Amino acid sequence: MNSDHVKKGVERAPHRSLMKATGLSGTEIARPLIGIVNSFNEIVPGHVHLPEIAKAVKYGVLSAGGTPLEFNTIGVCDGIAMGHEGMKYSLCTRELIADSIECMVRAHCFDALVFIPNCDKIVPGMLMAAARLNLPSIFVSGGPMISLENEQASCHVDLNSVFEGVGAYKAGKIDEAELLRIEESACPSCGSCSGMFTANSMNCLCEAIGLALEGNGSIPAVYAARTRLAKQAGTQIMELLRRNIRVLDILTPASLRNALTVDMALGCSTNTVLHLAAIAKEAGIAFSLEMINEISEQTPNLCRLAPAGPHHMQDLLADGGVYAVMKELSKAGLLDTSLISASGKSVAENLANAGRKGRGVIAAIDKPYSPQGGLKVLFGNLAPKGAIVKKSAVADNMLQYEGRARVFDGEESALEAIYAQKIKAGDVVLIRYEGPKGGPGMREMLGPTSAIAGMGLDSAVALLTDGRFSGATRGAAIGHISPEAQAGGPIAYVQEGDRIAIDIVNGSLNVLLSDEQLASRRQSTALRQQEGLSGYLKRYSALVSSADQGAALED
Repeated sequence: MNSDHVKKGVERAPHRSLMKATGLSGTEIARPLIGIVNSFNEIVPGHVHLPEIAKAVKYGVLSAGGTPLEFNTIGVCDGIAMGHEGMKYSLCTRELIADSIECMVRAHCFDALVFIPNCDKIVPGMLMAAARLNLPSIFVSGGPMISLENEQASCHVDLNSVFEGVGAYKAGKIDEAELLRIEESACPSCGSCSGMFTANSMNCLCEAIGLALEGNGSIPAVYAARTRLAKQAGTQIMELLRRNIRVLDILTPASLRNALTVDMALGCSTNTVLHLAAIAKEAGIAFSLEMINEISEQTPNLCRLAPAGPHHMQDLLADGGVYAVMKELSKAGLLDTSLISASGKSVAENLANAGRKGRGVIAAIDKPYSPQGGLKVLFGNLAPKGAIVKKSAVADNMLQYEGRARVFDGEESALEAIYAQKIKAGDVVLIRYEGPKGGPGMREMLGPTSAIAGMGLDSAVALLTDGRFSGATRGAAIGHISPEAQAGGPIAYVQEGDRIAIDIVNGSLNVLLSDEQLASRRQSTALRQQEGLSGYLKRYSALVSSADQGAALED
C-alpha cells in the first residue's frame, strides 16, 4: 500500500507515534489510509453542510475496512466574489486547490481519496489534483440547492433571479420590496446554486466522466439520498482500492469525449470548456476548441435548465438525472459505453436501468430542444484562437447579429453605463482587459449580463469579453475571447462605434475592419500597462496561459 511509506517497518516508528498522537490505534494505522478531501467552510452556502457529507463518507469507509482521514481545501463562492475585486481571486484558486491537495497527499501517503467538492472552482481543482495523483479516487459533491416557486411570476427563482432583479430595479420595473422578496427566496437552502450553472455542470460531468456515482450532480443537498450517496461513495472507494482502479483508468480520452457530449446535451456552463481543457492537460489528454464544435454539431441539446429554461436541478433528478440523459445519448451511439467507471461497472451496466421519467425536463433523443449542443465556439478576426457562447441560452434573434461596439476597459465602467441606461438596443458591450493575465484572474461578468437581462435588453444587446461568464448567464454573452487584450489580441484594438458581426449559427465573430486597418491600429495603440499587482495575483498573471488553453498555469 502507498501508506506503507509512512507506517511500515522499524524505521517508521516515529511516524506511527505521530499518528497515534491524533488518537489512531495501531489497528487503524494498519488499515488502508483513505484521504477525505473536504472543501468545507462557513461562508459558502454550497459548503456549510459538508461536515455531514464527510461524516457519511467516513461511515462508508469504516464499514468497508478503511481508516478515513479528513483534510480541507479552500473554496471561494463566486456569487459573493462577483462584481468586485474578489472575483479576481476565484479562477486562480483552482490551481491553489490542485497544488495543495497534491502537497497533502504526497506528504502523507494516502492509499486512496474521496473528494468532496461543491462549487465552481473546487470541482475542477480537485479533478486536476486527482488526475495528477492518479490514485484510486471517487467524487461525491454536496449537491445543489432546491429552488422554490415564485408565486407571483409562476416560475422558480434562483440566484440569477436576484442579479436580474437588480437590473429590473435599476430600470424601474420592480420596487425595493419586490427585490427584497426575491433576495429572500432565491437561495432557500444550502447547496450549490440550483440551475445548470458552473458548479452543477461540473458535478454532473463527474458522473459523465465516470468518477462519481449516479446522482452526484442532481440529488439536492437537503435530500437524505445525498447522505446515502456519500456513504455509498465511502464504501465504494474501498472496492476501487481493492481492484486498483485508478483515476487515469477512468479519465481517458474516450471518457473526456463522453463528458463533452453530455455537456452539450445538458447545456452546461461555458466555464466547463475552460475546466475540461485544464483537466485534460493534467491527464495528458489532447484537447482543442475545435473538438467542442465537432461534438456539438452531432450532439442534440436535450435539456433547457436555468438559465436556458425554467427547470432546475431537482427537476433534472425527478426526470431521471444525468444517467437518463446519457441513456438517450447512448441510443444514438453518441457515447462509448464500454468504459469503466467509479462504480466498478461499465457505463453500459450503469445505464441499464436508467431512463426518462416523463416529467418533460429531458427531451427524447429524436425530439431534442435543438439538433446541436448547448455550447458553440466562435472564431474570426476578433477571436483568432476562439471564443465561447452558451448557444442554448441565446434568443433566436441574437444568433446572427450585427451591432455597434461600446468599449470598456474593465467590468466596473461597463456596469456603470448599463445601470445608467446608456446601453441601447443594437449595441455590443465589449469588456476587455479581464482575461486570465489582464484581469488578472478572468472575472465573471454576471453583473453586466444580468443587468442587461433584467432591463429587458437580452434579446437586443450582445456582450463580448476576454473574461468569463457565470453559468447563470443568459443572452448573447460571448466570453473567453482569445488572445486576450493584455496579450495583444485583436479585442485590444476595437474602438467605440466599430461594427461587430456575430454569427453563432456558423461560428464566427468579427470586427468589420480590414486586415490593414487592424494592423494600423496595432501600430498606433498602446496596450494597457498593469500596475499595482502583488502577491498571488502577480505570480498568477505571470504564469497563466490563455483561455483557449484552459487558463492553466504554464509548465
